[in-house]
Amino acid sequence: MRPPAQHGDLFDATIRSGDTAVIIDGVYHQTPALRHKEILAAMGREVRMIGAASIGALRAAELAPFGMLGIGTIYTAYARGEIHEDDEVAVGQAPDGAWDALTWPVVNLRHLLELGRDAGVIDRERAAMLLVGLRAVYYPQRTTAAVRAVCRTLGEDGLVRWLAEQRAQDGHFGDLKRTDALAALHAARQHWAPRDRPSPSMWESTYFRRWSNTFARTRVDGLDLSTEGRLVYQQVFDPAFAETWTAYLEHRSRRPVSGPGVPLAERLARVTGHDVPADRVFHPEIDLRDAATVALLLAGETEQDRRAVARYAAALERAYRTRPGFSTAAVRDDLTRRLLLRLWQCPEPDFDAEASRRGLVCGARAIQASKCLVPGLLEEQSEMTERTEAAHGGR
Repeated sequence: MRPPAQHGDLFDATIRSGDTAVIIDGVYHQTPALRHKEILAAMGREVRMIGAASIGALRAAELAPFGMLGIGTIYTAYARGEIHEDDEVAVGQAPDGAWDALTWPVVNLRHLLELGRDAGVIDRERAAMLLVGLRAVYYPQRTTAAVRAVCRTLGEDGLVRWLAEQRAQDGHFGDLKRTDALAALHAARQHWAPRDRPSPSMWESTYFRRWSNTFARTRVDGLDLSTEGRLVYQQVFDPAFAETWTAYLEHRSRRPVSGPGVPLAERLARVTGHDVPADRVFHPEIDLRDAATVALLLAGETEQDRRAVARYAAALERAYRTRPGFSTAAVRDDLTRRLLLRLWQCPEPDFDAEASRRGLVCGARAIQASKCLVPGLLEEQSEMTERTEAAHGGR
């Protein structure tokens, strides 16, 4: 059992071929939602995907043609086009990290009104008017108290009393999302095969590769580290990384992808006649899911480097936590550039060339990639200044 799904969760290395993943709830307001191509990629790795009840039902309706299994009344309504909007299943949650729903989703309210009609408490016309009034309440404010207030405003006191009686007998009365979620869990225990499997070309896009790199993680020396963070650290701090990048370009050039592999020098001669360095000509996309790529690019990494990566990650997390509105995009370009020039000890005119030699393509790209290190660099700078002042004061 895991918290509501969000962007990146399906990149978890513990989700393996042959597993079944059941998507029920998902966050989307406070963090990016689970994306379709992440689900397609998981199915491409032979992970069986089931969706129900909430964002799971919505994604299953969208991806059913590709083999995702949808379960339950809510999924069926989406699949048939009887409901369309995302807010049909949206609920408000507490900001403290608890996952309990604090408000009523529209699908549950609609289901309650149907139960009320069956019980003779409300007729079809009044139920339709009441649903319009309830939908007009913004979803994070659609609490039980708000539902009661709307009902009473529209003269439906009888429905309020009936609902209170039913909920007193059964705390889950009218919770269609819960019913569908339980049905999906039951289905997950049965043996079933996807109707279809998507082609890799359906999710292997530039965006998908960027996401997969962002969420790639490794546990080394007892530390849970971002693989991308480890690579950026080497690109910025390792004085010999230019040689590492050249070795990687050689590896990529010789690896047969679409045709036979070719030595890097020969490939470069075909393109430029050796007039331009290889790093200025070839900019292959990096796939941090590939073990050989990671081993090559991190060949010069030491245990001390990994400890430093953890420190910089912690400094970045502190910045997010203590500075309202902070983002790496807000880090000043000129500040990052000055820090890199000092670290690389290169003159200003050589900045682009040095960035390219390190596999960062150009100075502008190097600045964007390195912004995640700036809080840690500034903390270290501040600590060094304090130690220097304290030493002078001691004398």
